[in-house]
Amino acid sequence: MMLVANKTRKGDCMMKSIVEEKLVSFKTLEQKVFAYVCELGRMITQTILENYDDELARERDKKVYRDKGKRDTSIKTVYGEVEYSRRVYRTESEDGEMAHIYLLDQAMQMEKIGLLSTNLAEKIALTVTESPYRVSADMISDTCGQTISHGGVWNLIQRLGERISKEEEYTVQQMEAGQAEGTKAVGILFEEMDGVWLRMQDSSHKKAPKQEMKIFTMYEGWDADSAQRSRLVNKKMMAGMEKSGQFHQKREALIEKVYDVDEIGQRILNGDGGSWIKEIYDPEALFQLDRFHIYKEIKKKIRDAQAQEEVKELLEQQKIDEMLEYIQVYADSIESEDPKDKGSRNARELHKYLKNNREGLVPYQERGIELPEAPEGIEYKNMGVQENQNCTAITMRMKHRRMRWSESGANNMAKALYRKENRELIDTIERYTDGLVFTMQMEEIVKTLSAAKAPKKDGKGDPYVEVITHHMPLLEAMRTASRKAFERAFC
Repeated sequence: MMLVANKTRKGDCMMKSIVEEKLVSFKTLEQKVFAYVCELGRMITQTILENYDDELARERDKKVYRDKGKRDTSIKTVYGEVEYSRRVYRTESEDGEMAHIYLLDQAMQMEKIGLLSTNLAEKIALTVTESPYRVSADMISDTCGQTISHGGVWNLIQRLGERISKEEEYTVQQMEAGQAEGTKAVGILFEEMDGVWLRMQDSSHKKAPKQEMKIFTMYEGWDADSAQRSRLVNKKMMAGMEKSGQFHQKREALIEKVYDVDEIGQRILNGDGGSWIKEIYDPEALFQLDRFHIYKEIKKKIRDAQAQEEVKELLEQQKIDEMLEYIQVYADSIESEDPKDKGSRNARELHKYLKNNREGLVPYQERGIELPEAPEGIEYKNMGVQENQNCTAITMRMKHRRMRWSESGANNMAKALYRKENRELIDTIERYTDGLVFTMQMEEIVKTLSAAKAPKKDGKGDPYVEVITHHMPLLEAMRTASRKAFERAFC
């Protein structure tokens, strides 16, 4: 009953404080309660970590791990920064070198991405993929029991992006070793690629030339049963600032991570005709010049509206030779001696662009090639989704608000953005923070804290703790050292 009384007194004290301060606003009340709950959460977390550290200290091999005392540290959580102490041990590494380690950090895997909880890392990552670093820092600071700097937010994305890049490289190694994980067979695999040009800055934060980010999307077709007729089936994206050769390696490795490439009936690639896009792994893949880019170039390179429509009509009728001849005649007809008049030159550039990509001017469905039948629930339609994917996944975050990027900063942000679009960001974060391991081990931790070294007697010899009539599962058990700590935290 003492515990109940203590908790009641603490609640009464809180209420008295609120009354005395004449807090009539619910907003203020909410803030007060939130601060109190955050403080309580920090106390509980500190207790769990320090008690688990004590358990590890008692159960360690004392011949292997020599206790060199405690060190203070902290971890940032969604309810504030938790300060705690844990022991450092001197040991011998595998190569015989002396090393210092923290058994608690190892057991909880708290060194993978920094001393951030999984929940906080997820909130930061999801926020920063929508808003600038400084805005994200302010939003996190306003909704969590602590202050996060924009530099801390930036640092998380850099480390996360670097980890994702290493994952991609490992997948490439698996592919090259013939150990790719993909087993799925598919009739047609649709692939699309495009580039997004970003404003850049150098190491001194000064203006630098633009650089192209490469973006890739693959999917199996369109969902025939969805109310959203444009929904792609099993869509996966990839983005990055890599050179074309490295990007294609990673792209192919992503494909082979999902699919058995020998069991893909037909691969079809849609792109704007850039030289790097055509550097494909599969020589039997069909290339298709993206219709959006064709029409964009026609409008850009031919000034006369009637001539534009004539070129488009010849294209739609698949009269490719006539179209190319028409553009050539048009360019000759507007030839000017004025060096400032670029009309003829632009038309000749269009002619060259279409001629160089002639094999891709006819849509894949109209080439007379026998294609696999679409599986039930899937449609095969006209390609050209990459521009929309670019917008939703990349450009809305990275091309507005006068943003400038370093090459590494842009690459790391791209990795987080495409993982988010693939609905893989949370899983990725959990692999590199302590939270997943914490969750997996929590049952074991609680078991250890509650029962491992429970004393047979407590106080004056009573074999059991005083039982409280109210339902308090955490305290309804024998009074171990850890439960005493919980008592202190709560009461």
